[in-house]
Amino acid sequence: MPLSAEEIAGHPAALRHVQEQSRALIHIYETSPRLAAVFATQQRWLLGHVGLALHFRRDPNDRCTEMTVARFLEVVRRNAVASRNTAEAFVKEMLHYNIAEYLSTSGDGRAHPLRVSAATIETFTGWIHAHLRTLDRIDGGNRLATFLERPEMLAKLQPLICDGLLASGPVRDPEPTFSLFIWLNNGGIVMDWLMSGINPEDANLDRIPTSVISISEFAHWLKLSRTHLARKLHDAEVLGSIGWVGQRGHSVMWVSQQFLQEYMAVQAAKLAVVDAAFEACISHCKGS
Repeated sequence: MPLSAEEIAGHPAALRHVQEQSRALIHIYETSPRLAAVFATQQRWLLGHVGLALHFRRDPNDRCTEMTVARFLEVVRRNAVASRNTAEAFVKEMLHYNIAEYLSTSGDGRAHPLRVSAATIETFTGWIHAHLRTLDRIDGGNRLATFLERPEMLAKLQPLICDGLLASGPVRDPEPTFSLFIWLNNGGIVMDWLMSGINPEDANLDRIPTSVISISEFAHWLKLSRTHLARKLHDAEVLGSIGWVGQRGHSVMWVSQQFLQEYMAVQAAKLAVVDAAFEACISHCKGS
C-alpha cells in the first residue's frame, strides 16, 4: 500500500529526509536554472506537469492523442490551473526556450503537434529520483532502484502524478504562508532553501533559525529582484511566519513552527501523490 500523507508527515525523520530532497531540487535548480525558472511558480509548475502528461499520453499511431496547444488549453481550463492567456503565454515561452518543440508546422497553429524536449525530460527525471529516494528513506523501500531498472515507466508514472497533483487539495490550496511564496518567482526554491538550512534538532522551537542572513545574497543567488523578495518576506513577517533573531539583514532569519508545518504538509501530500502513482504503475506492470 502506498504511504499516506499522514504517515509521511508523522515519520520521526521526515524533516531530515525532506531536507535532503530539497537539497537535491536546489541542485537541479543550480544545474538548469533556465528550465527551473520556467516552472518558477506553482501555477507554472502545474502547467508544466499538464504538458508533460499530454506528452507521455500521446500514441504515435493515433493523431487524436497528439499534444497540441488546443488540447493543452482544454486540460488547463478543465482543471482551472490558469487563464487562457496565461496558458498560451506559457506555451510560447516553452517553445522559445526549446523546452518543447513542434513536430510539424503545417496547418492551424493550435493543431500543430508538440513534444517535450529530451533535455527537459532528463531534468524532470531528476525530480522523480529525488521524490522516490525520499519515500524509500521513509519506509526502507526500493522504489528508486525499481524505477532505474525500468526507466520506461516514466511515461505512465508522470501522468498519474499530474492527475494526483491536480486533484490534491493540500497541494492546490495550501495554507497562507506557503500560498504567499508559491506566487513568487522561484518561491518553491526559496522555501526549499529556508527549510533545508534548519537544524532538525531545532524543529520543535516556536522560532526556528535558518541559514539565511543577507536578503541581497539570497536574492542574487535566486536571480530575483531584491525588492520583490524583500516585499514577500515582509508579507511573511506580518503573518508571523518569519523574522530575524536580531537586526534585520544582519542576523539569522527564523521561520515559525507554523510555517514549517505548512511546508511539511505540502511536501507530505506531494510525496503521497508520487507514491500512489508509483504503486499504480507497479500494479499495472504486474497485471499486464
